[in-house]
Amino acid sequence: MALSLGWRTFAPFPMNHSGVFPKAMRSNGLPLFPWGHCPWRGAGSILDPEMKAFLEENTEVTNSGSLTPEIHLRLLTPRCKFWWQRADLWPYSDPYWAIYWPGGQALSRYLLDNPDVVRGKSVLDLGSGCGATAIAAEMGGASRILANDIDPIAGMAITLNCELNQLNPLPILTKNILDLEQDKWDLVVLGDMFYDEDLADGLHQWLKNCFWTHGTRVLIGDPGRPQFSGHSIQHQLHKVVEYSLPESTRRENNGLTTSTVWDFQP
Repeated sequence: MALSLGWRTFAPFPMNHSGVFPKAMRSNGLPLFPWGHCPWRGAGSILDPEMKAFLEENTEVTNSGSLTPEIHLRLLTPRCKFWWQRADLWPYSDPYWAIYWPGGQALSRYLLDNPDVVRGKSVLDLGSGCGATAIAAEMGGASRILANDIDPIAGMAITLNCELNQLNPLPILTKNILDLEQDKWDLVVLGDMFYDEDLADGLHQWLKNCFWTHGTRVLIGDPGRPQFSGHSIQHQLHKVVEYSLPESTRRENNGLTTSTVWDFQP
């Protein structure tokens, strides 16, 4: 029987307040990668050939088992060797970006079905992971998109996933955006980010500031994790749509059966 990988278990994800798994961080909070900050911030950047080859060799291109068969992604699947090997044999930060989490699936499905939500608008995909929701926003005709994920390898994966879907690479920011001066966005989308109480509190305040300062619309995708369902943000949410999850997603998320998109209205 294969050893279950720590990063593939259901919430809370083993990440810290900055949205990165702790083993990917130095004591000073900077990503533990030899190239330092992400070199893929702008669209059209060139990927590191060695890392690109590693990701292509150790992930599978798939569009099955999710709510969005229109989107092809490079993911870790049971046909990948690292799905079965011990987690500590993966040589980089935990590959949470290589799982298509249920909150992100719900958000992406909603944007694909309702392109008017993003058409002509500026969109921030917060905690982008594999980049599926940013890709859905691009497919829907968003005028400006930023995919934000603090892990540089996630940034590379997002670029690869854009290529898979015949899209130009999206702008990517690999810094903790909660620590930066807020920009004006028409829409902020975030999925599967309420897995830790401290992070949930920080997100709640940051999202309220976006709404009050810029009138930003906020859509949240979550399958009902206790850190989200029990948080005070619940009093400021309007349910937009609920989806039944595919069987494979249910198995990978401890039997969760649905995922919901919420409209944040503080």
